[in-house]
Amino acid sequence: MSSTLVSQENIVLKKVESILISQPAPTNAKSPYHALAKKLNLKIDFRPFIQVEGISGKEFRKSRINPLDFTAVIFTSRNAISHFFRVCEEMRIKMPQDTKYFCASEAIALYLQKFILYRKRKVFYGKTSHVNGLKDVLKKHKKNEKFMLPCSSTRHGALVTYLNESGFTYKMANVYQTVAADLSDLKDIYYDMIVFFSPLGLKSLFVNFPDFKQNETRIAAFGPTTSKAVIEHNLRLDVKAPEPGSPSMTMAIERYIKKVKENGMIG
Repeated sequence: MSSTLVSQENIVLKKVESILISQPAPTNAKSPYHALAKKLNLKIDFRPFIQVEGISGKEFRKSRINPLDFTAVIFTSRNAISHFFRVCEEMRIKMPQDTKYFCASEAIALYLQKFILYRKRKVFYGKTSHVNGLKDVLKKHKKNEKFMLPCSSTRHGALVTYLNESGFTYKMANVYQTVAADLSDLKDIYYDMIVFFSPLGLKSLFVNFPDFKQNETRIAAFGPTTSKAVIEHNLRLDVKAPEPGSPSMTMAIERYIKKVKENGMIG
């Protein structure tokens, strides 16, 4: 992963031909990344910089949290669902039929069908995939339920802030953790641009390559916390999203490449 530090204020405008996306490859053939690669003749590779590891039932017991003490469970991801029920199975716990489940989206709610008799349970989900959708559902049950939030060891954000500020009776339960993936095979591979979607992705980069130097490699970041992490790692932030006119990362990348062309940068 070859790539010397340039001032953060000076974006490097230079032709982009190869991009590394620090996420798994999309399964949808109509992914905007595939369309972008075809439209601009780009080489776009995908490689997750972080991976999920489950916490064992034995380790979970040390938290002194018993899932049976809760009347409702909040799920914000499929990972949370998979690892919650895995831990329950390892601990030989079967959730009661009347347990309520609150999911961040319909897709996550439907994923529950792999683990419960969906029609016989009480399942709720927000009308939108945004946290605000889940908030609207949760507040209707605030007084009567004791919530459990299965999550990763690094879980934080708007939902937890909302639960705290609104006085919900709940407890976070770590059932999995996100760790740096092994990227050693990328040591001698160069990309014109690397795209990050979380501070954990940046952390993984430096876990794998402590002496990483940016040089002319363009760094792209999605979201304010990721952009902040780029700066905190003393890297130059060349592309960020969402931005006015560029709500998605693919649009932000295309905008950057267009700017390069407008400035006559070819090498």
